[in-house]
Amino acid sequence: MFRNSLRKVLCGVAAALLIPLGAGSAGAAIDSGATGVSGAAGVRAADAGAGYWHTSGRQILDAAGQPVRIAGINWFGFETGNYVVHGLWSRDYKSMIDQMKSLGYNTIRIPYSDDVFKSSTVPNSIDFSSGKNAGLQGLNSLQVLDKLVAYAGQDGLKVILDRHRPDSGGQSALWYTAAVPESTWIANLKAFAARYKGQDAVVGIDLHNEPHDPACWGCGDVATDWRLAAQRAGNAVLSVNPDLLIFVEGVQTFNGVSGWWGGNLMGVGQYPVQLDVANRVVYSAHDYATSVAQQSWFSDPAFPANMPGIWDKYWGYIFKQNIAPVWVGEFGTTLQATVDQKWLAALVSYLRPTSTAGADSFHWTFWSWNPNSGDTGGILKDDWQTVDTVKDGYLASVKAPGFPGGGGGGGGGGGGSTAECSAAYTVSSDWGGGFNAEVKVTNTGTKALSSWKVTWTWSGAQRVTNMWNASYTQSGATVTASNAAHNGTVAAGGSTSLGFGGAPGGAGAPSVSCTAT
Repeated sequence: MFRNSLRKVLCGVAAALLIPLGAGSAGAAIDSGATGVSGAAGVRAADAGAGYWHTSGRQILDAAGQPVRIAGINWFGFETGNYVVHGLWSRDYKSMIDQMKSLGYNTIRIPYSDDVFKSSTVPNSIDFSSGKNAGLQGLNSLQVLDKLVAYAGQDGLKVILDRHRPDSGGQSALWYTAAVPESTWIANLKAFAARYKGQDAVVGIDLHNEPHDPACWGCGDVATDWRLAAQRAGNAVLSVNPDLLIFVEGVQTFNGVSGWWGGNLMGVGQYPVQLDVANRVVYSAHDYATSVAQQSWFSDPAFPANMPGIWDKYWGYIFKQNIAPVWVGEFGTTLQATVDQKWLAALVSYLRPTSTAGADSFHWTFWSWNPNSGDTGGILKDDWQTVDTVKDGYLASVKAPGFPGGGGGGGGGGGGSTAECSAAYTVSSDWGGGFNAEVKVTNTGTKALSSWKVTWTWSGAQRVTNMWNASYTQSGATVTASNAAHNGTVAAGGSTSLGFGGAPGGAGAPSVSCTAT
């Protein structure tokens, strides 16, 4: 019926295939309360996703008319009292976006509250030491968001902005409050549409997170009918940028039948959202497991075989009847209960593509990237580095291809006959069972590097478990890591780095060789 209280408590922060039996250790700590224009010409099939997107029946198509699939992750924080995505107190934002990409997520849903538009709002809890988050210092929340959007687009990830809350104090049932009226909500949606017009990394806006009772769908009351409000807001956004997708969540109750907040789209068949610009509506459902709240279907003797019928009733029929695309904007669990493991396995099976390459399928963004979602945990564990490989493994079969990036930085010319580099290996944390480390690559020559590769050999049985900012191979104890697309170019005297997790711990720091071109 609704999220448990943990998902509504704002805590300030300072500081494959299915694997249905694996119990993930999400290690929840702190909850957020989550409850450009590219023309079609010259876009190759291999570059699916380029430009702005539109809908056709139940599919989302790119600027060239090629089907795309949203297979992404939620990264929250802008909607909280930190006024910025969480985790920047531990890591550089680029390294996290790179890690998302390396894990196969192609879209980031970024929640925000209307507080980010206030001149008094200042992001906090960002670590600038050791070169982390360079370029973010002194920026306000919107300027930080600009940086994240630009880098995500460069990396080939798309962004969906999610108006999560009217203010950082908590979730609201309706899209407006006494302090944040509808006029402010719509004005800020239009401001975002204008801010990112021409920057097609932002493909759309989720108008409001999880409308719930007394919000209705199709009741005709202007004060509570979410469907009518979504039409007003959607048309306002499209009046500024007609190329954006408009993501519309469900409500809690329709005709006396209740479900998850934002997860009930039963009214769409009778009362569809109708916008002034055709082929722009994507319906969004939220669905959760028992770690969030109990629902009657979890105790049905037929569970989990009953779940496809439940999903069909609340939102799946929209896709199956070719009415519009459906995006499961949030779903997640700690995976601690067996029933939750069965739920996630069943949902992933339900979301699996109905054609090869996922061109005709549901869309999704998992909740969440953050480990500090109190009732779900995240893809990252509490150290903000290590991947919960069990949880991520459930999603492996429904991930989708990435999208073309927006281009990287330029190289440099210069004299010199050979490219030269050095590398330094540093263990950042070691807890016995595993460790995290960084390799810093420095251009020691007089000309810019266009690529680099580092190699080291451990004395023990260590294995790389995950790596970001580089790709790698491991043969025995020897690891070879090569630059990612975005960090191969290193100016003379400049440096870049890669990070990784490994196991077991206690390896120490081996010597590293570096070769470059």
